[in-house]
Amino acid sequence: MALLVLFPIAWAAPLLRAKLIPFFGGTEISILSGLLDLWGEDIFLAALVTLFAVVLPYGKTVALTAYQFGKLPARFKPYLIHAARLSMADVFLIALYIIAGKGIGVGSIATAWGLYLFTGCVLVSFAISLMTKPTK
Repeated sequence: MALLVLFPIAWAAPLLRAKLIPFFGGTEISILSGLLDLWGEDIFLAALVTLFAVVLPYGKTVALTAYQFGKLPARFKPYLIHAARLSMADVFLIALYIIAGKGIGVGSIATAWGLYLFTGCVLVSFAISLMTKPTK
């Protein structure tokens, strides 16, 4: 149940600090700010990232909570595990962005506490889905 509160905090928390021009300081990037920028640039990519970074992790957590309280039939458990795997895709994408940004050699990109919070939420959610036993 704590994940239902921690996920929205992780979406707003800074994931990265990008310093493209050293004397201007850093710009903090969160999942929500990244999504807002993406919606203006590429709607299809923004929809995919929204699905994998927001809808799937949160929806799976809600469904898992319902499953644990006996409100969701046991036949849905395999779908919860697959949803957990898909929701890890965005953590991989963030790692690729960091590597690509560091490889360009212009400015710098540093991880922020929100990346660890979000990754932790996704991993805990994945672990809970794997350990969940039917309640009935």
